[in-house]
Amino acid sequence: MIEAFFLSDGLADSSKAALGGLTIGFLFGLLAQRSQFCLRAATLEFWTGKPGERFAVWLLVFGMALVSVQTLIATGDLPTNDIRQLANPGSMSGAMIGGLLFGAGMVLARGCASRLLVLSATGNMRAFVTGLLLTVIAQAALTGILSPLREELATLWIVGPEIRDMALHVPAFTGLALGFFSLLAAMFIAFRQKADTAKLAYGAAVGLTIGLGWGFTATLASYAFDPVRIESISFTGPSANTLMALINSPGVSFNFGIGLVPGVFAGSALSAVWGGTFKIQGFTAETGTARYFVGAVMMGFGGMLAGGCAVGAGVTGGSVLSLTAWVALLAMWISAGLTHLAIRTSSNGDLATKPATVP
Repeated sequence: MIEAFFLSDGLADSSKAALGGLTIGFLFGLLAQRSQFCLRAATLEFWTGKPGERFAVWLLVFGMALVSVQTLIATGDLPTNDIRQLANPGSMSGAMIGGLLFGAGMVLARGCASRLLVLSATGNMRAFVTGLLLTVIAQAALTGILSPLREELATLWIVGPEIRDMALHVPAFTGLALGFFSLLAAMFIAFRQKADTAKLAYGAAVGLTIGLGWGFTATLASYAFDPVRIESISFTGPSANTLMALINSPGVSFNFGIGLVPGVFAGSALSAVWGGTFKIQGFTAETGTARYFVGAVMMGFGGMLAGGCAVGAGVTGGSVLSLTAWVALLAMWISAGLTHLAIRTSSNGDLATKPATVP
């Protein structure tokens, strides 16, 4: 039945990619909402010296993504020579600067790009407006007024595929070993903190959707007559492309990312309604607005410069052992911690007394 879908002549290859993105996005949205998967919350737990449930969930996502994707690579089901993050030159300067901007922005906006999309579907208007601004800035950085600056920063330090592919410089099965280590660390922390078992299970399943995305697009590319890009879950670029398609064209050009974004929204909305957590929330005097907007601008530009968001670069790119993705992820962790520290020590920082939770 699965093979029949890939071989079917009734749908164009681009439509098949969009349907796959819609389905995988739906699963990601539902699971991410149930697990409360959030890089910002994980980094704040880590930097405050109190790694708990959110940190354990993030480690589970990262570990399962590594294990599932590296297994696909080891079995030959995911050809690395066709993966953009490995086969093309990459920007180390973009990963560093973009990652630093993104990490600081997600602390200010109280969520990364994926978390804002998930929260938007639960009735959080703060997340919706912030995510919309993030998307507009991302498009401006991709093809608009901010693109010259992005290109100038990105070209400061370019590395070739032979450097970008970490698998060429480490022993075989290093990726799998790192994945299993992450899973063991997550389970150890979860046991000590008596974390919610259901959230942990949902988090592990979130990580599997990363492998599912890579596996689906790789399989479709092997059957397709038209070129199909091998990719998995990411949000900065696909969100910008989806918004521009809706605004600029009466006809949408289908691809995996176009299906992914509405799929995540639908999955998260269903999960929130199902779990009784759907609630309209807006900006208030207590929450403020300025920090959300500043954070959105930093994430929109930083995500495009870094080659992806906390999920797209950090988890999806990291799962294929892309050096620039790991550098971007490290930069996000560092800048998130420094930004949180700066806010807490600022005499007039309105987040100084806020707990390290998501909105």
